[in-house]
This record gives sequence, structure tokens and C-alpha cells, in this order.
Amino acid sequence: MKPKPSPAPQTGFCGVFSALVTPMKPNQEVDYKTLGAFTDCLISQAVHGLIPLGSTGEYYALSADERERVLRTTLEAAAGRVPVIAGTNAGATRDVIAFSCQAERLGCAGVMLAPPYYSLPRLEELHEHFRAVNDAIGIPIMLYNYPGRTGVDMPPEFIVRLAELRNVRCVKESTGEMPRITELLRRAGDRLGVFCGCDTIALESLLVGAVGWVGGVVNVLPASHVKLFELATAAKDFAAARELFFQMLPTLELMEGGHKYTQWVKAACGLMGHDCGAPRRPLGPATAKERTLLRRALRLTAEGRQHRK
Repeated sequence: MKPKPSPAPQTGFCGVFSALVTPMKPNQEVDYKTLGAFTDCLISQAVHGLIPLGSTGEYYALSADERERVLRTTLEAAAGRVPVIAGTNAGATRDVIAFSCQAERLGCAGVMLAPPYYSLPRLEELHEHFRAVNDAIGIPIMLYNYPGRTGVDMPPEFIVRLAELRNVRCVKESTGEMPRITELLRRAGDRLGVFCGCDTIALESLLVGAVGWVGGVVNVLPASHVKLFELATAAKDFAAARELFFQMLPTLELMEGGHKYTQWVKAACGLMGHDCGAPRRPLGPATAKERTLLRRALRLTAEGRQHRK
């Protein structure tokens, strides 16, 4: 029997969580049938949780009705086997509250919240924003710090302060700066579950005590992500974990450094046999040249896995 990963403080959240893609049909409509099937596929590969409606899930390009149906479809397909944490971000606090209350009502295990986009709130304004959402719901909140996307940085001392709110239990730290992970663990690791949100420092993060890894490339290589997590945490086999991580790096580094994360994740899903369509406009599909780069990276990763066997 496989040992179970240790949960985040005060929650059951731990392990590898997929920042779930939202499949699209050729006419740019959401493909709910494929979403349900893909959700089941990821769970069959032993991922520990799902996060629909994040940036990889293109929440910003979906209507309110589509967002609700994406959650319903994911929850139905998951059928309670793994926690579903809903991305409930929006530009206004009242809308974030509404989406978060909806997620709780539908049965989501938690919500993931980044700073509201475009308005660039100051930290005191942002604290009031999170406090208002916290007070409106009764399920855990996973903070999401990714200033490269939101334009607002939440430094470790601010995140530690937010952890005083009743429902703030976890953080997805996506700056790619390893000192941020260690600072959060040092200052609040006993009450805040720290998840790595930058693929290229995932191994280091897990080895110093991060409780999990949230990533879009989980959609592409779910089994490898889960195996790496198990080697680095439960098995504590550093040599094997490092070897596997280095085999995954060609794909992880290409995705992180290509400035087309969502576009390339969806293209790579197709290359791995799971056609999730192109992103919704304004994002376009990966070009033929980009798909060649992706094939090469995925081949290197696959060859590494075969060599390891």
C-alpha cells in the first residue's frame, strides 16, 4: 500500500493538483463531454486534486454560466474521489464573493484566489478584499501569488498576515523564487500549506517541506508528477526523485519559459493523446514550429523515463 501524503495544516489538501484545462471545440465552445472524460483520466493517473477555472483553465474568457457548468461537470466526474478547488477570481470583490459562494454551494472543497486583475489593489485594499471573501464562505481558501500574471505581488509577510484569516489555509507560490517558499515555510508552515506553483523549482520545494505542487503541465504528464511527489516525500528517495525531475525538465523548462503556457499546455495535451482543443480567443493555438519544439521536449522526457526503467 502506498503511503499517503501528509496533508496541509488544517486541510486535506496535499500532493499533485492539476490546474485543469478547459477543453474547447473547434467552434470555441466549451467541450463539457471532453472535460468530464479528461477529469476522469487525470484521477485514474492518481493526481491528488483538481483546480478548474484557474489561468490555465481560461476562467477570464468564460461567461458566468460557462464557469458554473465547468464546475458542475468537474465535480460530477470527480465524484468525490479527489478534492476540487475552484478558481473563483474576478475583477470585483462582490463577483469573487458570488463565485466563491457558488463554489461552496456546488460542493467544491475550497477556492483558489489571486489578487483581482487589472485594478492593481494596494496591499491594504487587497487584505480587505480577502477578508470579505473569507467572511462570506466556510470552505478553505488557497491563495495564489503570481505577480507575473496579476501585476500584484503578495510578499511572504503579507501572506503570513492573511493566514490569520479563518479560511486561508494554503498558498500556491508561483514567483519561481525559492527563498519565498522557504520563508513561508519558516514563518507559517505549521498553519499554512505551501504549494509550489513554479514547475522548475518543484523538486527543491518538496524537499524543504512544501505540501504539494499545482501545475498546468500536470494535464500533460500526470503520472510523472505524481511519481516525483511520491519519491520526494513519502519514499524520501532523493536520488530517484532528482533523476526523474531532470528527465521532466526539458518539458517543464520549455513550458515555463515559452511565454505561452496555456497555449502550449493545450497543444501538449493533444500531442499526448488528449485533444482539448485550442485556447479561446484572444489566445491562439500553438504554431507548427512550436508543436515541433513540444514534441522534441516530450520525446526527451519519454526517453528519459524509458532509460530509467
